Amino acid sequence: MTGARDRVLDAYETLLIDHGPGAATLDAVAAAAEVSKGGLLYHFASKDALVAGLLDRLRERSAADADAIRTSPDGAVAYYLRTSAPGGPVPGGVTRSYLAVLRISEGSATGQAIRDALAEVDADAFAALRAELDDPVLAWLAQLVGDGLYLRTLTGTPLPPGLGVEDLLARLRQHFPVADP
Repeated sequence: MTGARDRVLDAYETLLIDHGPGAATLDAVAAAAEVSKGGLLYHFASKDALVAGLLDRLRERSAADADAIRTSPDGAVAYYLRTSAPGGPVPGGVTRSYLAVLRISEGSATGQAIRDALAEVDADAFAALRAELDDPVLAWLAQLVGDGLYLRTLTGTPLPPGLGVEDLLARLRQHFPVADP
């Protein structure tokens, strides 16, 4: 059973993603989470506290995803690209949290905290890729490819017809020291 705090964060993410920051009022979040406003305020005393809670959730999910990247039996690069691509497996809700944070990043009073959280998420993934790839430029290249795939996932843009993540991995394995499954 999901606790009230998680239901509030789930509702906040959904409102941000589906309707934007203007629709994510405390009253709307409480109603969507099916908690009283007092129940919401018990967990998050203000809108800024709610944003901070969402950033903490993103960091936690990102750290778990970085661990999954490092320990994937198929290798870090393969995991990162597969989970970044449209229609790929979604690791632990990190995509929803990331998208929700992106929705509040523009014009937010907590903009620096948001940028810091996103930089931490980026650093987690880079460090996990570096655990497999000794060359930092190759690790960054793999991250940029994954980021491009992730952008397609976030925007709902499909991959080019006839091409998929396995095609990318096959080509990378031809030219770079990327782990084979």
